[in-house]
Amino acid sequence: MATPIIDREKLSGLIPEPVTREIIQGAVMESAVLRMARRLPNMTSKTQTLNVLDALPTAYFVNGEVTSDAANSNASLKQTTNMKWDKKKIYAEEIAVIVPIPEAVLADSDYDIWGEVRPRLTEAFGKVIDAAILYGTNKPTSWRDGLVPSAETAGTVVATTGDIYQDIMGVGGVIAQVEEGGYIPNGVMSAVQMRAKLRGLVDKNGQPIFKTDMQGDTRYALDGMSMYFPVNGAYNPAKSLAIVGDWSQLVYAIRQDMTFKIFDSGVVQDPSTGTILYNLMQNDMVALRAVMRLGWEIPNPINAYNVEDSHAFPFAVYAEATGTISDVSITPASPSIAKGAGQQFSATVTGTGGPYSTAVDWSVTGTSALKAGTKISASGYLTTDAAETNSSLTVTAKSKQDTGKTKTATVTLTGG
Repeated sequence: MATPIIDREKLSGLIPEPVTREIIQGAVMESAVLRMARRLPNMTSKTQTLNVLDALPTAYFVNGEVTSDAANSNASLKQTTNMKWDKKKIYAEEIAVIVPIPEAVLADSDYDIWGEVRPRLTEAFGKVIDAAILYGTNKPTSWRDGLVPSAETAGTVVATTGDIYQDIMGVGGVIAQVEEGGYIPNGVMSAVQMRAKLRGLVDKNGQPIFKTDMQGDTRYALDGMSMYFPVNGAYNPAKSLAIVGDWSQLVYAIRQDMTFKIFDSGVVQDPSTGTILYNLMQNDMVALRAVMRLGWEIPNPINAYNVEDSHAFPFAVYAEATGTISDVSITPASPSIAKGAGQQFSATVTGTGGPYSTAVDWSVTGTSALKAGTKISASGYLTTDAAETNSSLTVTAKSKQDTGKTKTATVTLTGG
């Protein structure tokens, strides 16, 4: 006598074919990264090559007209130029989810099995995709480094100070880091814990910069950019409080629509420890396995603003300052300028450990009171009053993260 089993045919009502598209759409919506990134056409093979612009063309003025004079004729010649493309590849890798289902639940015809399984599938896919793309967590070896590690390599991580507004909106802030690379940031992904810190932020006119946006892609906006707070468990506030960037530069493609397979025997193990979690036969269960394949890349093409910047990156990360400040240095250290003139200073902050803030506060002092026109800006530009009575000034750069770390420069004033 044949032993009755629960096979794919008997469970055909559990996985209707049209629902696979709903699951893929749900996974995209559940994944904070895929929701904000740009989707490419489906891949037709395991790898897909992206041609990325690596050198820009140059235009020239045509100086002269064709005449009998050789010099003028040569000047009228139109010059040639070159463009260059580099190649980057998207590698489609497999993502699988196993959902164990008790047979007793299947026997209840009044129970909406699919309504229960579907959100769990999309949630599981979204979480693993986000963790791999954002942080490189359990990523396939063929995939590039995660977005946050790539930002660390590019030097676009901004560590927290006591001034959240400047950290985000100011010169050298997380938004400016993206703009300095020649990209226009269009979205923010942030830890839900940041909402309380952002609610009190206002601009110089007292207008809030973080507010609800019923007309945008998401419910919230920061400085006009759509803002999304993922809650699928993949976002790690210990590594990134917020990620700002041009999300059109992060692209992904799906290789395979979701496929399913039903198992009525076997074991389900914990992938990290090997511990058996379920024995399908002993526990009277079946397992539904769903598989999809996708790949992603940040092409990061060259643009007119970052031709000479080898570290330009379309994303910047706002992270807790867990590192330690080692030293602050100032350039130039001892300039001499005429009274009434100005001088740009720059400060370099070095540190160790995790992310640390490179931001400094600038100040200027003299042996006596300064004239009204002698001051230094937040970006380190010193202006001096033509009637300044001090013959020398002391410019100080103080670390915002560790106020005990400072460096001074002595400015000699001439004339007057």
